[in-house]
Amino acid sequence: MSRRAAPTLEDVAREAGVSRATVSRVVNGVQSVDPALQDAVRQAVERTGYAPNRAARSLVTRRTETVALIVSGAGDVSGEERNAFTARVLADPFFGRVVTGVVDYLRPRSMHPLLMFADSAQTRQQALNDLRQGSADGALVVSTHADDPLPALLADAGLPAVLFARPSRPVPLSYVDLAHRDGARMAAHHLLDRGCRRIVTVTGPLGVYASQDRLAGFRDTMARRGHPYVPVAEGGFTLDSGMAAMSGLLAEHPDVDGVFAANDLMAQGVCQVLRERGRRVPDDVAVIGFDDSSAATACRPPLTTVRQPVEEMASVMARLLDEHLRGARTEPTSVIFDPELVVRESA
Repeated sequence: MSRRAAPTLEDVAREAGVSRATVSRVVNGVQSVDPALQDAVRQAVERTGYAPNRAARSLVTRRTETVALIVSGAGDVSGEERNAFTARVLADPFFGRVVTGVVDYLRPRSMHPLLMFADSAQTRQQALNDLRQGSADGALVVSTHADDPLPALLADAGLPAVLFARPSRPVPLSYVDLAHRDGARMAAHHLLDRGCRRIVTVTGPLGVYASQDRLAGFRDTMARRGHPYVPVAEGGFTLDSGMAAMSGLLAEHPDVDGVFAANDLMAQGVCQVLRERGRRVPDDVAVIGFDDSSAATACRPPLTTVRQPVEEMASVMARLLDEHLRGARTEPTSVIFDPELVVRESA
């Protein structure tokens, strides 16, 4: 049985009714081609099943079509700590949503993510070396700590990178982020409007900029509405940390009737502790989370939460990097997304 020959540029050109040179320019990402011709070529590529030769394409574009997705921290972990860091990241629904958004943008463009962990001075340097040596065209960085030095290292090295979340110290890199304070304000207003008066909050780790922003926005709104003091317990964005924080808050404030947790996993832990203590959610205590992750719908009762459009944010992060790599964008920019309150049964 003869094997069918793979589609060629000439096949795509005939299908699209254009020249071979036009097909080559579209396939290699040249931006000066008329948009109508680009659409015709892309449709012909889909119909014929043409797959570009990545090695040949790299010779033309000088790009690997690979993007490093780097999860970075501020510490210098090793051994079991490093394994724990990796396991914690991979188990977090937030990171899965980031990957989904990144892949959704890259896949149609025949671009591929390369996952890296930069959780120590050694692994940060390795990531920089890999990028300098061309293992990837650029980096998408998800920092887990406000003091993460990697963004500044990338900027100083002149390496193309885009950040998920605003860096704590200004660096000339593009980033996407959420208006975290606005989201926390929504949570405060909702708890107060439903009649809660003895409200507490479980923050994320306060070394994370988003945690600081969410706490500040919540406190500010509570103060503006006549509640100058809000008891606070710090969590770690995990189920167990939410349980531990709520246990401590209940011991000190047994009359609590409202809780804002800075992510859904911690809010799920809050609800679990309240159930164990015989407190009904939301009849006795209203609970609001943050993110609108899978944990929000898995929680019992389902969580009222502040939605962060993580997949869309990650997709825009990948688009910004692609624009920098293609030269379509030469200056750093920021894209700030608006949160949305999603009301379910917990509040």
